[in-house]
This record gives sequence, C-alpha cells and structure tokens, in this order.
Amino acid sequence: MQELGNATGFDAQLVDTGGVGHAKLLEIRNMMLGMAAQNPALAQVRPLSLDDAPQLKVVVDEDKARALNLDLATVNSTIATAWGGGYVNDFIDRGRVKRVYVQNDAPYRLKPEDIGALYVRSTTGQMVPFNAFTTQEWSNAPVQLTRYNGQPAMQIQGSPAPGKSTGAAMEALQEIHAKLPPGTTLEWTGLSYEEQLSGGQAPALYGLSLLIVFLCLAALYESWSVPISVLLVVPLGIIGALFAAWITGLNNDIYLQVGLITTIGVSAKNAILIVEFAEERIAEGMKPFDAAVQAAKLRLRPILMTSLAFIFGVLPLAISTGAGAGGQNAIGRAVVGGMLTATVFAIFLVPMFFVVVLRLFGHGDDAEPAAPDNPDRGREDDRRRDHDSNQGRPAVEGA
Repeated sequence: MQELGNATGFDAQLVDTGGVGHAKLLEIRNMMLGMAAQNPALAQVRPLSLDDAPQLKVVVDEDKARALNLDLATVNSTIATAWGGGYVNDFIDRGRVKRVYVQNDAPYRLKPEDIGALYVRSTTGQMVPFNAFTTQEWSNAPVQLTRYNGQPAMQIQGSPAPGKSTGAAMEALQEIHAKLPPGTTLEWTGLSYEEQLSGGQAPALYGLSLLIVFLCLAALYESWSVPISVLLVVPLGIIGALFAAWITGLNNDIYLQVGLITTIGVSAKNAILIVEFAEERIAEGMKPFDAAVQAAKLRLRPILMTSLAFIFGVLPLAISTGAGAGGQNAIGRAVVGGMLTATVFAIFLVPMFFVVVLRLFGHGDDAEPAAPDNPDRGREDDRRRDHDSNQGRPAVEGA
C-alpha cells in the first residue's frame, strides 16, 4: 500500500518437514516461483537465499590414507591451511603485536590441479602427495544452508500486485503451495507472521468490543433488553465505514480494523443519547412510542453537534498526505464514513429499535398515566372541605 512506509510485501519460509532433501526442496521452490509468476495477485516473488553454485569436492579415500599411514586430521588441516589459511602465532614488530598466518601463495592455489601439489607427512615421516589418496569432482551445491526451527528451509519474499493487499497475496501463495507435492510446509515470518496472527484475532476482537459495550449499557440502564436497541445501530456505522473504505480504494488492513472498532463506540454514542432520554420519559408515565419520538426530537441538536465535532476532528486524518498518510487515511475515512451513516440513520431508526425491543421483551405495553382516585370519594372530599369552610365563615344576616 502506498505511503505506509518504505517497504511492503510478505516474507515466508518453505520448510522441508518431510525429509525430501535439498534437491527436491529446490525443485518445489522453483515450481512455486513459476506458479507465483503467473498469479495476478502476486508480484516480485523471489528467493532470498543464494542459488546453488559449482563446487569442487575433494574425496579422500580413507582406505588408501590408512595404508599410507596418514592421519585424517592431518590431511584436513593441511588442505585447510594451504587454501584457507591458518593462524600460527604472534610476533612483535616495532612495539606492536602482529599475528602470523600461513597460506599457499596465490599462484599455487588458483587451479584444482594445485591441490595435487600438496604433500602430507605420514606417521613414518614420509611426504605423500594428495593425488595418491584423493580424487576431485565438480558438483552443484548450496552456498549457504538455511534452517527454520531446526529444519532445512528456503526463504521467499514477494509483494502483492497493484490494487491487492498483502493478505490477499499471502492467501494466494498458500493456495499455490497447496498444489505442490507433499513434504514441505509454508511458514510465515517477520511482519507477515504478525499480520496473519492479528488478522485471525480480528473477529474475536470485534466480538469482545461489542460485549464490553453491551455490559456497560446493561449496567447503565439496569436492563438486559434495552442495550440491544443501542447495539442495533452499530451495523449502520460499520456499513458506512466499509462503504467509505471501498469507495476510496482502501485495503482491509490493521488501520481499517482500528477504524471499525472506533466506529462501534461512536455509533453507540448517538443511540445512547436517545435511549437514555426515552427511558426517563417512560419512568414519568409516557408511552414508549411517544417517549422515543420526543427523545429523538429533543436530542437532535446534541447528536448533530457531537457528531459534527467528531467528524471535523478526524477529517484531517482522512485527507492527509505525505509520509505515513496511508494509515491516517484508513482510520480517518473509516470513522468519517461510519459516523455519517450512524448519525443520519440513528435519528430515524433508533426510536424504532427502542420500541420494537421493548415490545419483543414484554416491556413495551403502553404505559397509562397515573389513575386518579375514586371520583365519588373525590366529590365527597370536596363537599367535606366546602362544609368545613362554610362553618368557619361568619353568619350573614338576612335583610
């Protein structure tokens, strides 16, 4: 993805778990690279390890060496010292300690035939040439041996094709590996391993976020049913966030997932403003439908003010450019899109959700206002009060 950093792609290890050997592992790797080159979701898939190179192999005939009274340790040290060099001792030169290394001169270690000019001293003191007990052969062999978790492996790197995410590229590479001969496994390393691990935890993280919001609302309203009407508005915000990501060409990465989790909280905020006010009106004796409609009308201004403030607050993230702008755009655009849909639809749908949930759970019967006392008893009390007041008045003499 552009503007997320200076590196992208995936990092994998093709591990020999079936003991197929280096040659078979190399063949499987080449098959994978060929199939990856034809996959439209992948680009620049390449091996990171060095290819096999020609090597000269010096084979020591141990039977001949023993017959010539040669020590195999002396044979190995002789060729290693002559061709690779060996440390002897130190000496002092003008007050400085310097090391002494011994090695064949350059003109005598350029050709394979130069090995035959080396001599090894036997246990009897005789000098035996290398040609007497060794043979030479050329072969292709690995320049370096790579291990992953203690098993032979080959490292593979690649990048997603333009317009594709690294998750899609990793999935495509796994599908390619499933078509290869058995005996190997594909292991992700580095950031690719972390991406796969975090991607698998995303559904659990969303579920945990919803559960925490539900428990907090249940404690706030002291009810298990009322919080459902608040959570029903969350999909409205998620739809807006995904639509904003799709229309602006964002990938489903960790930044977008952070934006979705943020949208869950801000979407529930608008519904809380309406539901809390409606609960108060129902406690005063108002019918649920009338309470929900009145709550939506009275809380319209606070909802618009807080929503617009939040939208304009994250708008700089949505339109930012430059280094690191990819992550900022993913979070900002997802939150802006989710907040817009959650605000527009919540004003009209939250009252409906509130009334429907109350009726489904048996709490939505229209609450009647407080019933007055018995009318007859009320009239009797009025007459008694009038009688008492008349008794307290002074008598008025008639004309």
